[in-house]
Amino acid sequence: MKKLIWILLAISGVIFLAALAWGLYSSNSVETPEYEVVSQSGDIEIRQYAPMIAAEATVTGEQDQAINKGFRIIADYIFGNNQSADGIAMTAPVTQQSGEDIAMTAPVTQQPSENIAMTAPVTQQSDGNSWNVRFIMPSKYTMETIPLPVNPDVKLVAVPSKRFAAIRFSGLAGESKLDRYAQELLEYMDAQELTPIAAPQYAFYNDPWTLPFLRRNEVMIEIAQ
Repeated sequence: MKKLIWILLAISGVIFLAALAWGLYSSNSVETPEYEVVSQSGDIEIRQYAPMIAAEATVTGEQDQAINKGFRIIADYIFGNNQSADGIAMTAPVTQQSGEDIAMTAPVTQQPSENIAMTAPVTQQSDGNSWNVRFIMPSKYTMETIPLPVNPDVKLVAVPSKRFAAIRFSGLAGESKLDRYAQELLEYMDAQELTPIAAPQYAFYNDPWTLPFLRRNEVMIEIAQ
């Protein structure tokens, strides 16, 4: 019996070390957006992001369901369901083999979609059930060279340079935890007289197999420059 216990402990140790190694590898093997840290206070940073391109899908549902649904839609695009951006005409059927694989990047971001009324003043509002899920595209692409989505639910968005307040944390990123860190970030911004101009974004940098204490999660809020 003791021998069996030691064997199980050894197997568990090997699995743990393998998961640890994979988490360290995956967190360092993908491209992340370029930004400059303007200021820092503990886990909170003010960042100036360079322009970038994002692939975006708008989905509905609860926070955790929405990120999974949006992930699948955009993953289908980056893993080959796209066409070259050189103007080649579409043919039927479209197959994944004809597309181009796009390198994975981090983070995957999630943000409530905003309806903007065409009146003065302009107001922003989330209906509480709609989310924009985005993948940041590798920096080698431009809007002229990036492969085009076949699925009309995937949109390519040119994102200009923006400034964000961001707070970083590890572990599992459930809805209550995201809300708690968003509130902490808003309180810091209020104390520093920083003006938020968009709803919070939730950024996830790791795959689901990364051990919780190795995960990088962030709440980010765009601020006026």
